[in-house]
Amino acid sequence: MRSVLITGTSSGIGQATVVALAARDWRVFATMRNLKKRGLLEKALKDTGLQNGVEIEQLDVTSGASIKAATDAILSRTGNKLDAVVHNAGVAAAGALEDVPESELRRVMETNFFGVVELTRALLPTFRGQGRGRIVIVSSEAAFMGQPTNSIYCASKWALEGWAEAIAYELEPFGIEIVLIEPGPYRTEIWKSTPRIQPPGSPYHAWVQQVFRAGDSHAASVARDPEEVALVIAKALEAQHPRFRYPVGPFARLNHFMRGKVPSRLLRKATKFYLGLPRR
Repeated sequence: MRSVLITGTSSGIGQATVVALAARDWRVFATMRNLKKRGLLEKALKDTGLQNGVEIEQLDVTSGASIKAATDAILSRTGNKLDAVVHNAGVAAAGALEDVPESELRRVMETNFFGVVELTRALLPTFRGQGRGRIVIVSSEAAFMGQPTNSIYCASKWALEGWAEAIAYELEPFGIEIVLIEPGPYRTEIWKSTPRIQPPGSPYHAWVQQVFRAGDSHAASVARDPEEVALVIAKALEAQHPRFRYPVGPFARLNHFMRGKVPSRLLRKATKFYLGLPRR
């Protein structure tokens, strides 16, 4: 049975991916930072009759001790073998850069970037030892198109993409493949749980409020079912020769097409017009 470790599985894309892979006879190790939030996943598994193929583990990707404890526990049950890891855990902090506390900026980078790096480093000896392994990273369309009030999230995803491109060279000789999944807007918990930082006295206050209103309207009208992303992740895991990048959803595919073809200044003008932001 093929085995996979997935992070951030309490809801959204992570939860949908657990269900999709369990249905395809993968042995799934579903991990999450807070095991008290396992209820939605357990219900989804019970409703589909797939609970027997899934093992739930606590894993906080920002903690080296947690990474070691989780990977040791999982590998002890698989005979020190693992076919793949899906890096899905992610957080955001919304607001103008001047207003976002340093602690929030670091929280996003520690989770979205350094968490992926450190969990990968913990698993590389296993992948190298078996001469194969697939590392799937849930990136974002935000990796290549800046989004107002979302700068640190965009930065974390840009960092992931550059890191993945570079590390692909050193992993290839050991039969280890790396894949980037780039979803557009999907109905997940991340934006509901994201702190929205807008101090009343901030010079950005009115501007930030407009972005938040327009962003909520955009998400409400175009956000899609996360199961679509889960099925693409399954496709990337099971492909004999996976692509390096998989844009998912119409907005992500459009952004993928426009990369390098449309000047950044024009993209910013179009985004400001769409969001109703003032132009100078």
